[in-house]
Amino acid sequence: ILNHARKVGGADAGTIFLREENKLKFSYTQNSTLEKRLPPGEKLIYTSFEIPVDENSLAGYVALTGKSLNIPNTEKMDPTLPFRFNRKFDEAAGYWTHSLLTIPLQTTTGEVIGVLQLINCRNQEDECLYFSEETEKIMSVFAGMAAIALERARMTRLMILRTIRMAEMRDPKETGPHVNRVAGFALVLYEAWAHREGLGKKEADEQRDHLRIAAMLHDVGKVSIPDAVLKKPGKLNAQEYAVMQQHTISGARLFIDKASDFDKAAMDVALNHHERWDGQGYPGHVDLVTGLPLKGLTGPDGRPLTKSGADIPLFGRIAAIADVFDALSSRRCYKEPWGEDEVLTEMEKCKGAQFDPQLLDLFFAKLPAIRGIQKRYREEDADS
Repeated sequence: ILNHARKVGGADAGTIFLREENKLKFSYTQNSTLEKRLPPGEKLIYTSFEIPVDENSLAGYVALTGKSLNIPNTEKMDPTLPFRFNRKFDEAAGYWTHSLLTIPLQTTTGEVIGVLQLINCRNQEDECLYFSEETEKIMSVFAGMAAIALERARMTRLMILRTIRMAEMRDPKETGPHVNRVAGFALVLYEAWAHREGLGKKEADEQRDHLRIAAMLHDVGKVSIPDAVLKKPGKLNAQEYAVMQQHTISGARLFIDKASDFDKAAMDVALNHHERWDGQGYPGHVDLVTGLPLKGLTGPDGRPLTKSGADIPLFGRIAAIADVFDALSSRRCYKEPWGEDEVLTEMEKCKGAQFDPQLLDLFFAKLPAIRGIQKRYREEDADS
């Protein structure tokens, strides 16, 4: 929606802010001028910014009042207006904002859940213009489309978060920050993989959205594990460990009636995030309905044949790296968090054994983005 709105409005850049309580977050950002300067595979810096919902900024004012703003020239704004244009984002990015069109994203009940902002109207000669009243009317239609999409997405997200909270009631380790970090790490890794493979943007974006939700639900199958095993503070014995391994199958069963590509992604992650590159993981090749080994795929001991290498679905291999990194980096009832150097050293030891070696190299290459996700979803922010 943002991309089409920019094309129709002739905007060099644009942002969709999502409202989270009294803050606006730069959730979807595009900037043709800045994107030309970026190294391949890198992203714009704006995604780490947020602004308050108040009268001081243009986007904050629009979110607060539900009124659109069309600013022809940011250098010639009426000084009596309550809001100001803040140049700090321009200065941080090395960009100059001339004209702005800012429109609220309102639900059918009138709630403002975000803001659509178009920046720097330009003609074919690349001259800076202002956004016309006709453009403003057309952009209101795009804003309505975005609001409907976001409202539906929010409903889906709330259902998922409730499912995660249900799992959290059973397993104290399954916190909101934990699943958000795992999902964030998985996305960073997937995007690096998609760029390396030359995946088209449309396909990559669709799969990215599926993976994020699927990664958040990676351990949802633990709701089926008895408390005596799930909440045992010490080490599990062999019998208990076998019971715990069933959470992969239970989680995958939730998505067995595959009605969409998301269901397949969620099943792949739930079932395969404990598989190992060297074939020593679990649950291996099993029938999801019965939990028994698939016919013809049984080892000499009667157990399911294990999966290894590329037999493990991509999303499962990605989730395995993201989940282990967060588990080692986080405090648990049985251990203190490991330092980053210690975590990376341990994961490097497991390269080609537990983890896909090429994916692990990509993960290490993206550590700055990984650290940013850790900072955003700290454990003390569990209610955010």
